[in-house]
Amino acid sequence: MIATLAGKVLSKSIDRAVVDVGGVGYEVIVSTDGISRMPEKGEDAFFYIHTNVREDAITLFGFLEEEEKELFLILKTVSGIGPKLALAMLSGLRVADLCQAIAAADIKRLTTLQGVGKKTAERICVDLKEKVAHLSAGGGSSTTSTPSLSVTNSTVSDALSALSNLGYPDSVARGALAAVKKQFDEQEFEQLPVEALLREALRTLA
Repeated sequence: MIATLAGKVLSKSIDRAVVDVGGVGYEVIVSTDGISRMPEKGEDAFFYIHTNVREDAITLFGFLEEEEKELFLILKTVSGIGPKLALAMLSGLRVADLCQAIAAADIKRLTTLQGVGKKTAERICVDLKEKVAHLSAGGGSSTTSTPSLSVTNSTVSDALSALSNLGYPDSVARGALAAVKKQFDEQEFEQLPVEALLREALRTLA
């Protein structure tokens, strides 16, 4: 059973990365938030791994922090939540934010997550309220969950909307656009057409 993985990043896409460990490439399924924060191609990476074994497949789910892996495993204990939905939830909110939403029974916020309906959100809150309390203060603070990005014009708003339509969570989309903004001065950034802004944002996520 693989518990951790350390090696060089060979490639990464929207929901997975391939890591070279001693000449063997391991495919690791990662949340979109994790993909946006992990090292670039050719750099060293370290993952906490959950090995999911089924009759027809062995899948590695990777996490940058131990708390993220712990919350993933806790979420999977809820009836109706499998590994894919648990990972989708971690793609939408960082650990501390997700735990705080569960502890506060914030059904409205939880139902904004992909695949989470009202009944599922209610079940999560009932089952996990006490189990996630110790994680709500760590594992990704709410101050870093949504990068600072002022939506100063319609171009930025349109780019955010386009990234959302492509499946990127708001926090990931804002992080990508914030990274693009750092490459330009204020006036140049404001004058970028939406196509160029979107292209540069996707490049930071590649």
